[in-house]
Amino acid sequence: MESLVYDKAYKFSIRIIKAYKYLTENKKEYIISKQLIRSGTSIGANIAEANGAISTADFSAKISIAYKECLETKYWLSLLKDTSYIDEKTFNSIYSDADEIGKILFSILKTTRYHQ
Repeated sequence: MESLVYDKAYKFSIRIIKAYKYLTENKKEYIISKQLIRSGTSIGANIAEANGAISTADFSAKISIAYKECLETKYWLSLLKDTSYIDEKTFNSIYSDADEIGKILFSILKTTRYHQ
C-alpha cells in the first residue's frame, strides 16, 4: 500500500544510505553512521509493516515503532552535526525531512490510538 508517509520515508531512507556512504568513505566514521543507517532505514520498514497490519492495534504498534526510530534518527543526526561530521546545511536538510516524517507519524498515531 502506497502512502504519503511511506513515500517520504522511502526517499528519506535513500538519503540516509547516501549519508552513510559519505560518512564511511569520506569521514571514516563507522560507529554513529551505523546507528544512523539502522534507525533511519527502519522508519520506512516499519511503515511498510504497518501497511500490512492485521489489526488496528498492530498498525498502531508499527507506526509507534516507526515514530520512535524517527526520534532516534534525529538524535544521531544531531550528534553527527555537533561532532562536526556533517555540516549545518546538510544537517538542517536531513533533519527537516526527519522532523516532517515524525510529525506525520505522530498525527497518524494520535488518530489510530484515539479510534481504538
